[in-house]
Amino acid sequence: MSILLRVEKLTKIFTAGGIFGSKMRVVAVNGISFECREGEILGIIGESGSGKTTTMKTILKLYKPTRGKIYFRGRDIWTIPNKEYYRHVQGVFQDPYSSINPVYRVRHLFDNIFDNLLEDVSLDERHEILSEVLDRVQLKAEEVLYKYSYELSGGQLQRVLLAACLLVDPELIIADEPTSMIDASMRVTILNVMRSLREEEGKSIIFITHDIGQAFYICDRLLVMRKGKIVEEGSAEEVVFHPQHPYTKRLIADVPKLGKKLILRR
Repeated sequence: MSILLRVEKLTKIFTAGGIFGSKMRVVAVNGISFECREGEILGIIGESGSGKTTTMKTILKLYKPTRGKIYFRGRDIWTIPNKEYYRHVQGVFQDPYSSINPVYRVRHLFDNIFDNLLEDVSLDERHEILSEVLDRVQLKAEEVLYKYSYELSGGQLQRVLLAACLLVDPELIIADEPTSMIDASMRVTILNVMRSLREEEGKSIIFITHDIGQAFYICDRLLVMRKGKIVEEGSAEEVVFHPQHPYTKRLIADVPKLGKKLILRR
């Protein structure tokens, strides 16, 4: 598999004001390097504060790196116009409720994407395309398009956001804790949808989570982050069944019941 995304010595430092005018530096990501290949689900695992979400937001160009480079298909992402870049790289965020404006119906989210990224699609074609993309995430257009976000469950909303990603047909989807704010009964559904996108459509996915059980269930390779650094990496089987770093061993010991079931079901 060829390399789709390459991160080289990425560092992100935040600076905040301290007492008496002093500056406080927080090193959120500290010199990490990794690759994501075509047709691969790459898991980035770590607890809160490990730097995994900052890594995601930097790849999505929401943060500029302090140091280091990120390449998409060999091009520095900061040389790629945003409109072009977001046709190829999309993100799904942790909180589905804050990702959709509650003032508008769900259809408004998709219309914005058509208007800004898919201007060539006619009004007549939109509904057919939406029906197809929602079907890919196991939703019916008539059940969600004309509802407000507060009328849908967390699982439905997260799948709506995944459908919004798929609407532009990206090569890479970055999913940040996509199951953390939905009912346990819906988590496996979301994970299975993401697996099917890789297996049936060849999508590349970076799956960010604190739950190593969920990561093992859908990922090909795993990176373990702690305090801004990658402390372990390897195939999912190597990391879960033969962990080397004490932090990885602790994450495995902390796997909740659902995660242990997923490990057994893989």
